[in-house]
Order: sequence, then C-alpha cells, then structure tokens
Amino acid sequence: MKSTIKMTPRDLSVYGTVKVGERGQVVIPADARKEFDIKAGDILLVVGAPMGDGVVLIKAEAVKEMVNKMNMGLMGLDEGEIGPHARKKR
Repeated sequence: MKSTIKMTPRDLSVYGTVKVGERGQVVIPADARKEFDIKAGDILLVVGAPMGDGVVLIKAEAVKEMVNKMNMGLMGLDEGEIGPHARKKR
C-alpha cells in the first residue's frame, strides 16, 4: 500500500538536471553537495521515490543516526507497547 505524500513547491529544492552516463553514473550538482555536505567517498543510500517515479539519495550516516535514535526511543518501552498511541491493554 502506497501512502500519499503531499508536498508544495516550497518543500522542494531543484538543483538542476543531470544526465545518466553509459555506466549509470550521475554528477550531483555542486550546490546540492554543498547544502547536504556530500563529499567524495561518502556512502549514499539509493531509495525508490515514494511515488515510484525516481530515486532519492540519502547519506547512509544520516540513516544510521535515525535508526539509532529510534532504537533509543524503543529501549524504554514495555514489551508489546509501541508508543503513546498504542492500544490500551484490556
């Protein structure tokens, strides 16, 4: 099941266009690399876009940090509890 993601033009930043080379490579525009602090050697996770019409690049380190924060948040929960919106036990 796909969720709808609602975005306005203010939610997007367009950095230009890139052409895919024969080996599938693209060059990330300099402004995007600067804004997101992407440097040579960084590892990027390639994820299918939510609407299925492209790909999204995410710094692997950012994903790792997010997962660590989620794990820390789950550590204090009782078994079977999934958060503040969990169903009350009957």
